[in-house]
Amino acid sequence: MIEVKHLNKAFGEKVVLRDFSFTFEQGKANLIIGESGTGKSVLSKCMVGLITPETGEVLYDGKDFLHMGFEDRKDVRQQIGMLFQGGALFDSMTVEENVKFPLKMFTNMSEAEQLDRVMFCLERVNLPQAAKLYPAEISGGMKKRVAIARAISLKPRYLFCDEPNSGLDPLTAIRIDELIQEITEEYKMTTIVITHDMNSVLEIGDKIAFLHKGAKLWEGNRHEILTADVKELSDFVYATKFLKSFREQLRKM
Repeated sequence: MIEVKHLNKAFGEKVVLRDFSFTFEQGKANLIIGESGTGKSVLSKCMVGLITPETGEVLYDGKDFLHMGFEDRKDVRQQIGMLFQGGALFDSMTVEENVKFPLKMFTNMSEAEQLDRVMFCLERVNLPQAAKLYPAEISGGMKKRVAIARAISLKPRYLFCDEPNSGLDPLTAIRIDELIQEITEEYKMTTIVITHDMNSVLEIGDKIAFLHKGAKLWEGNRHEILTADVKELSDFVYATKFLKSFREQLRKM
């Protein structure tokens, strides 16, 4: 579990986060949603220590990450898996080598143990056949699955996903959502998904925080969001939903 309490962040006179508080629960897909520029990415960077907020707390299982020493922070970071927006695979490495990379960097596992773990992770995302291929030889959806395999290779307790469905077709996006939800429940991870994709929200939104101009205006789950009585949230939800539906109709014409 991760608890964020009264987080505030500004860049000069521009306030990006305003008194943000939220509990990210273990074994659930916790979604941060909102329009571009609302502070979603800044929030996640504050949570992993890439940006320092002016005030507030980020508690990992009750321990304040923002006030930890270097070694304690390092221990927490090694329990964090990251799924980046573009996948961030190394083009010069095979799929197998990409998934193995964090194991080589952060563990003392033997080569055989690393390979066993790599193949386990690739099998978990249904890609063992792609082990010897390079990123340029696989599809966008496969790249995202490889990135998920790499993210879980160190058996993280916390998984951060930044726009996991960016650039994917609707069917592949659904499969990525399902995979994220499956591994979250299977490994009892605390998963944080930053997204503006309403399809993802309605598929896997176990717990949702809606950010607007840096402030949390609403929290709830995917069953409550369509009837929430918050104008800014309704504008975001229905505009996004209808625009996507309209775009898909155009593609079929």
